[in-house]
Amino acid sequence: MRDVPLFRSIKPIETGFKPDAEIVLFSGDVSELLTQVPDNSVALIVTSPPYNLGKEYEDRVSIEQYLKTQAQVIAQLHRVLREDGSICWQVGNFVENGEVYPLDVLYYPIFKELGMRLRNRIIWKFGHGLHASRRFSGRYETILWFTKSDRYVFNLDAVRVPAKYPGKRHFKGPNKGKPSGNPLGKNPSDVWEILVQDWEELVWDIPNVKSNHPEKTVHPCQFPIELVERCVLALTNEGDWVFDPYMGVGSALIAALMHDRRAMGCEKEAAYVEIARQRIVDYFNGTLRYRPMGKPVYQPTGKEKVSQIPEEWKEPSQVRLLEEQGEYE
Repeated sequence: MRDVPLFRSIKPIETGFKPDAEIVLFSGDVSELLTQVPDNSVALIVTSPPYNLGKEYEDRVSIEQYLKTQAQVIAQLHRVLREDGSICWQVGNFVENGEVYPLDVLYYPIFKELGMRLRNRIIWKFGHGLHASRRFSGRYETILWFTKSDRYVFNLDAVRVPAKYPGKRHFKGPNKGKPSGNPLGKNPSDVWEILVQDWEELVWDIPNVKSNHPEKTVHPCQFPIELVERCVLALTNEGDWVFDPYMGVGSALIAALMHDRRAMGCEKEAAYVEIARQRIVDYFNGTLRYRPMGKPVYQPTGKEKVSQIPEEWKEPSQVRLLEEQGEYE
């Protein structure tokens, strides 16, 4: 433990499931951990599963085998999920030989076969990523929010957003002249775009974790804490279990702990488990670097050097030459 004042009291970190635990970090295959977890015990399962992208932590297999394996895991996750619980499954697109496979579409029937109900298909929009040359560059991923039943936790007030026109009033009927909105803010609807002052629609404009992001670690596909916080606040209550079966470096667990939920995660790469453990300790010590929820996405002013048009582009003949030489994607 670092010799600095504690931000909060550090809770014991267990290596296996215990009913009275506050934090569980399991190093190994998720199927092993799931044998320890009782039925109907977890309030929220939120994760970004391996995408079969051939990263160092994945074995590349066919898309059919990938989905078959995931279906087996999802069946066990469904077992441990409470009747009023939710699953938030965050995925992108799988690209093979230039063809795009929308993973959320491929996952949907797996959840439906278990009787789960899709409540929202959330679009996570971000500004950075690979630049494609033979198709449009991808700048979004999706979160499928499923519930186990029609009786589920949904704390709308915890995620209300400022109304665009809070002074708007009813113009007719018995409430004519009275404010038409809610004093706590508006329902963000099923299209959310997080702007400077408003979440407009179900597009969440949250920066992905690239090299200059305060949360960046060695994990190649890290998702931001802020992305999970909204799910935690809306879909769980204090003291509930939040479980990430593919936790990576523990961002989902930190989001849960920030809001007084119990956190459980599984990761087969031991190095990532240790990073997750250290990040949790750093959180309790008050030294963890992370992007605060709701912080406006940086908007360039146009005065930055990288915002200026390069001199080479100002001369049409030079642009044509660069194109011929294959300088542009």
